[in-house]
Amino acid sequence: MHTPPSTSDLPAIQLNDVSLTLKSAAGPVDILLGVSLSVGAGTSIALVGPSGSGKSSLLMVAAGLERPSGGQVIVAGTDITRLGEDAAARFRRGAVGIVFQSFHLIPTMTALENVAVPLELMGVADAFDRAEAELRNVGLIKRIEHYPGQLSGGEQQRVALARAMAPHPRILFADEPTGNLDGANGQAIADLIFALNRERGSTLFLVTHEERLAQRCDRIARMADGKIVSDTAKGTAEQVDA
Repeated sequence: MHTPPSTSDLPAIQLNDVSLTLKSAAGPVDILLGVSLSVGAGTSIALVGPSGSGKSSLLMVAAGLERPSGGQVIVAGTDITRLGEDAAARFRRGAVGIVFQSFHLIPTMTALENVAVPLELMGVADAFDRAEAELRNVGLIKRIEHYPGQLSGGEQQRVALARAMAPHPRILFADEPTGNLDGANGQAIADLIFALNRERGSTLFLVTHEERLAQRCDRIARMADGKIVSDTAKGTAEQVDA
């Protein structure tokens, strides 16, 4: 009798021949060209490449924020290309956390309220207690009643990270999380991301232009012109063309 693989045995992210074409005033623009990629559960991968190579677009597709023009996207065992917009949003709440370069905090809410939002949407009874614990984890327990405008850039990114990690997602997507920060704050945020990822066993999908940050991941995939041109595991010199 055949036993189906458990969820833990499945890749956290599986992209099969994914393409993305967007409309523009000059006509259709091909952003992604038949990208295939498999990311194991609990591992970390950095996506690097020049501006316009398609790395942030690939993250958006993998996170379910952008629907691909073709191909298949399977996240945490679910084929999200088959989900409608509402179903995809519900799926992301429990499975996916996302940190952007520009924080995306709600300006009229305190740090505590910002972190509690995804937990409240999930119907978590102790949403504010868990939000407070997450802010403590990122070193902001004394700033929980402050609004984003009263926080530094580094503090705002800590709030954004706490918000992304509060639902204990299986996958954390981070798009240039240190891009708007100075060196010291960027280093602190990077340390937090990798520490939380390691402690909770989640998968990290990181888009970055910083080579030093990319080198901290288990794998580095390099993109150019909408394709993955190499995929290198830590500790190996071999590069595999996609």
